[in-house]
Amino acid sequence: MAYQFDDFQKYGKEQLEVVTTSSSSLAKGWQTIAAESSEYSKKSFENGSAFFEKLLGAKSFESAIQIQSEYTKTVLEELVGYVTKTSELYADLAKEVFKPIETAITKVQAAKV
Repeated sequence: MAYQFDDFQKYGKEQLEVVTTSSSSLAKGWQTIAAESSEYSKKSFENGSAFFEKLLGAKSFESAIQIQSEYTKTVLEELVGYVTKTSELYADLAKEVFKPIETAITKVQAAKV
């Protein structure tokens, strides 16, 4: 009976470690994504303000169209960069969070065989 209790206790401890590790990875991942999003928002706001100032200084309609075109191109390039970066961060987050769980499942499957 004591043998089964010790096994149960060991299993519970291992599962707690898995949850703790996954939670830690999740928190770090969210912090990284939040920092990236904050940086993108700040940069986007600064670029929008600079665009508006340039647009107010336009001397002709053609000049305003050129400024708008340049701004649009810049915004789209930055958006694609941001989406690419955050996609990579989310993929890395998923890998890190599920790594301890995958290891625990592998241990359980190996023990059953």
